[in-house]
Amino acid sequence: MRFKFFDRIASQLSQDIGIDLGTAYSLVYVKGRGVVINEPSVVAINKKSKQVLAIGEEAKKMVGRTPSHIVAIRPLVDGVVSDFEVTEAMLKYFIEKVHKTKFSLVPRPRVVVGIPYGVTEVERRAVEEAALSAGARQVFLIEEPMAAAIGANLPVQEAGGCMIVDIGGGTTEVAVISLGGIVTSRSLRIAGDELNEDIITYARETHNLLLGERTAEQIKITLGSAHATNEHLTYAMRGRDLVTGLPKEIIVTEEEIRKALSRSVNAIVEAVKLTVEETPPELIADIMDRGIILAGGGALLRGLDTLLREATHMPVYIAEDPLTCVARGTGQVLENLDHLQEVLLPTIYRR
Repeated sequence: MRFKFFDRIASQLSQDIGIDLGTAYSLVYVKGRGVVINEPSVVAINKKSKQVLAIGEEAKKMVGRTPSHIVAIRPLVDGVVSDFEVTEAMLKYFIEKVHKTKFSLVPRPRVVVGIPYGVTEVERRAVEEAALSAGARQVFLIEEPMAAAIGANLPVQEAGGCMIVDIGGGTTEVAVISLGGIVTSRSLRIAGDELNEDIITYARETHNLLLGERTAEQIKITLGSAHATNEHLTYAMRGRDLVTGLPKEIIVTEEEIRKALSRSVNAIVEAVKLTVEETPPELIADIMDRGIILAGGGALLRGLDTLLREATHMPVYIAEDPLTCVARGTGQVLENLDHLQEVLLPTIYRR
């Protein structure tokens, strides 16, 4: 009884946070305040001293611009922890940035973390331990498609089908949800990063041009599309000529980039179609009424909703502010932890 009383007081004083721990970007939701941090999941480290030099936006600025002894790395690969110590340092940075005070004065926060669907128990444990080591009082885990659906205001606890397609940086999560659980799903290691890689490959194979990752991402944002549009956009693609070794500029069109992205885009469309085929007919009827909801940064790829609509013969909608859907979903779980307890994954260190 006494423990529950003190835990309730601690919950009122601490700033509980929800984290969308993404491969490309990490977003942090603070209870009562909304999304307050949206920074790249990048950490710059001095290899000689093993010292963390920068995290987030500052670290991303160093990518491709550092001496050999300084490396800017992503501690998460395809949405799961690949470097435990660096992930812990990044989580600690986010938690301390939110609290801006010593934990001796403010109770440590409870943390809800979004993780990809279908990760192993070892991968789940790595996230949980990293968050606890970074300063969390309690850690709750939620699958990203479930968090995205909650963030998109879908009625996940009702006895009706909801379909969410969450296209992040490292993974694409397709899920049909009913009664607070995932009925059928697909998890693809093809998402925003793979689209960038498609553009880099296209530039190398077609124009003998070596592009940087940031340039490829900018081209994807400016020209990227999944379906033909009425716009006739062009972009000056700049990089290093692989033949001469000198700087080179090539003007590319929207149609060229669409063809370059087609392999990955078609894989995402196929995953959605296969998930629909595995869905019970009663839930299909619900989804036909509610539509398929797109979330994550990949939802902003122009024409993707049109392509999916043609492929599935169902209505397709882009969620409001799709980039923050998972973070807002973790936040809604924080705000209604008792009511939404059933959507969380079992954790090892839950009290």
